[in-house]
Amino acid sequence: MTLNDKVEWASFGAAGESFLRLDVASLLGQDFRRLPHVLRILFENAMRSAHAEETGYLPQAFREWLREGASLVEIPFLPNRIMMHDTTCGPALVDIAAMRDVLAENGRDPDLLMPRIPVDVSTDHSSGVDVFGRPDAFQRNLEKEFARNAERYRLMKWAAAAMPGIRVHPPGSGIMHTINLERLSRVVISEMHQGERRAFPDAMLGTDSHTPMVNGLGVLGWGVGGLEAEGALFGVPVVLRIPDVIGVKLTGRLRDGVLATDLALEVTRALRAIGVSGDFVEFFGPGVSTLSVGERAAIANMAPEYGASTGYFPIDDKAPAYLARIGRSSADCALVEAYARASGLWFDPGAQPRFTRVITVDLDAIEPGVAGPRRPQDRLAAGTTRSAFTPALATAREEVLPDGAVVIAAITSCTNTSDASMLAAAGVLARKARARGLRPPDYVKTSLAPGSPTAERFLRRAGLLDDLEGLGFGIVGYGCTTCIGNSGALLDSVRAELGRDGFRPVAVLSGNRNFPGRVHPDLENGFLASPPLVIAFALAGTVNIDITREPIGFDKVGQPVMLEEIWPTGAEIDAAVASGWDVTDFDAAYQEAATRPLWVDLDAPDGARFPWDQASTYLRRPPFVQPQGQPSMAGHARPLIVLGDDVTTDHISPANQIRPDSAAGRHIIAQGGDPADLNVFASRRGNFEVMIRGAFTNRMAVNRLLPAGAPAGFTRHEPSGEIVSLTEAAERYTSENTTLVLVAGERYGMGSSRDWAAKAVALLGVRAVIAASIERIHRTNLIGMGILPLLLPAGVHPDTLDIGSADLFAIDLEPGRLAPRCAVPLTIIRPSGEAVAITLRAAIETSLEITLLKSGGLIPHVLGGLLSSRSP
Repeated sequence: MTLNDKVEWASFGAAGESFLRLDVASLLGQDFRRLPHVLRILFENAMRSAHAEETGYLPQAFREWLREGASLVEIPFLPNRIMMHDTTCGPALVDIAAMRDVLAENGRDPDLLMPRIPVDVSTDHSSGVDVFGRPDAFQRNLEKEFARNAERYRLMKWAAAAMPGIRVHPPGSGIMHTINLERLSRVVISEMHQGERRAFPDAMLGTDSHTPMVNGLGVLGWGVGGLEAEGALFGVPVVLRIPDVIGVKLTGRLRDGVLATDLALEVTRALRAIGVSGDFVEFFGPGVSTLSVGERAAIANMAPEYGASTGYFPIDDKAPAYLARIGRSSADCALVEAYARASGLWFDPGAQPRFTRVITVDLDAIEPGVAGPRRPQDRLAAGTTRSAFTPALATAREEVLPDGAVVIAAITSCTNTSDASMLAAAGVLARKARARGLRPPDYVKTSLAPGSPTAERFLRRAGLLDDLEGLGFGIVGYGCTTCIGNSGALLDSVRAELGRDGFRPVAVLSGNRNFPGRVHPDLENGFLASPPLVIAFALAGTVNIDITREPIGFDKVGQPVMLEEIWPTGAEIDAAVASGWDVTDFDAAYQEAATRPLWVDLDAPDGARFPWDQASTYLRRPPFVQPQGQPSMAGHARPLIVLGDDVTTDHISPANQIRPDSAAGRHIIAQGGDPADLNVFASRRGNFEVMIRGAFTNRMAVNRLLPAGAPAGFTRHEPSGEIVSLTEAAERYTSENTTLVLVAGERYGMGSSRDWAAKAVALLGVRAVIAASIERIHRTNLIGMGILPLLLPAGVHPDTLDIGSADLFAIDLEPGRLAPRCAVPLTIIRPSGEAVAITLRAAIETSLEITLLKSGGLIPHVLGGLLSSRSP
């Protein structure tokens, strides 16, 4: 049977059944197996999902990629499914509810807007650490979470009822990427089509930059912005350039005592060092076969930290073995292997496909390490944390907390808790430390928030939960908690010392990011570490130590305890996993999470349209949901804000706690909010009035238009010369019909996928972002909001341009001349009349992105199409 006149559906068998697969390998012959596995999957997906008459160019395009290792050719991508979490789903649902209102107000049926792809929503980003160190911490934190976020959760329940295809995994179900691994991913999909059973690779998108974690299981998936996901939901095709693929060759084997975290941090360092930016990464070589799915998942999870879209591990025998361990049927496991072998996707450790670039990582050479204190790519040997500080950490004084004190120690994040071996390693170290009488100092806030709700059962059965709780690492929740800034309040003894000269408190966490202010707004320094190292630093109470050579504490009889004495061996970890694992935990734990009364009993509205509450401080109909987008660049523009390097989406649009004395806090309080419990910005993303007031208020978002020491979130308005808040400046410029630009340095928009980092910029009136480089997901979010992303030429930086608030930007670009990667002339006109001419490059990759920009963004594009259609 043929899809068109060039490609056939070929039969194969698995577990006694017959299936069909699209035989795309026959189109390329021997060249097919020279492609990286990620491109083999993209080729199959494009050939299967595109109309037959639109696929003729694809074989030649992939052959050309093999010759050049790169391509500008665009291909379609059809995900099987989409995943969201509550703080990206929330804004998306607010947009969708408002879009349905627009349809109804224009005489159309709101149900015209329905998801065309299944959507799974995890509720993990609102879990916080209010209560810790007590047996009922999880339940009390869950109750607080519902009390704070009931409005948002009602919106989610409304959406699931109003729009079939949306499925919500309620609070306490675990972290998005762990749910994806344990409950949702099938690796190979089979479905009936006209009486035939067809099989094809599981491929998905997620509105979180760490979506590639599922690459560790052989599922191709990557993170996209919320706006891009909204488009995919409603039929806007996903179009991408055939990506560059970086090959990471793994050789050797991890030594005893070295964990996947250590390898992930080294991969992050190595790939950032060669300048990976938005590329696909694929692992190959004999070292791959030595890693478990859990270890691979930890490495793949860090893809955004090493600048990549993916961190893909091809399918081998570890994938069906993992599926069997979590309770999948033998037929499902057999299908994975049979399909992968028949279709040319089965991993060969001796093969070396064609890659754009290749680096080699020797697993034998990896040592225990940490990353920090401000970036995930800044890897250090575990014993050298004190060397990361300038000036040097001060010698401790007995009467105060020491410089470099560990004030938060969190085993957190899906990155390093989804692998049972990592949790077992932490538990074994806790057991040994507890036996020696060690405990963390009283000023250390400790917590354990696993990615999977099965963790409690596993750890208790292995006999490790009591030991973890004995050191303060009891389970506080099954969600993102500290990793995304929901770390709760610091202890009183720490708060009393904040701001003291010579006191630099530190967080140590098993998460994936440590940008200043991310873990907690009062903490500028943080180290990423494996779960057992987190406990070790908690016991030491400081990073001003060579933890590998100096005592981390003293036992009951005053003898020094060295890290090597309590570090878990591979045999001890394996024994703990074996004793704690039970395949029935998966169904039981997830069923318990889905049926908790807090969720089941939560009332929610019904009907095709969501009933907005004008008194709500959480959910407001957003002003940018309109059939017409914002106008494009016109006339001379002024700079609203000029930034340096490494401005993250956390700096642009914060996720952490809202302070009562902040602009956002004052606004909420004025609307009746409780000053003592304003929640976090991540939970307020359904309220544009709150979010715009939080934009660029992180103290690390230094506006170079202002003198040193000026408060964050302010700028200089011209021509008045007054220093005002960004929101006031935006209002003035809007009333004056002044177009605005934002200028930034390298890696602008790095970090999480949050669409509010683009929405806030759009609501401030910015029509173009000019930067030395822009991270991939943020770039697509900017385009989704109708903002033109532009790149400075090599060697040109905001610092070298010496931009002033009175400068004018003349961008010479007619909409009809916009093309992928086109040159864009810019003239900066100084107040003196001097003109500085440079040539920018449009950071546009596809023709679809041009269409979105001309429409004024994704939402006007979708609404315009629905309103102009003939559907009733």
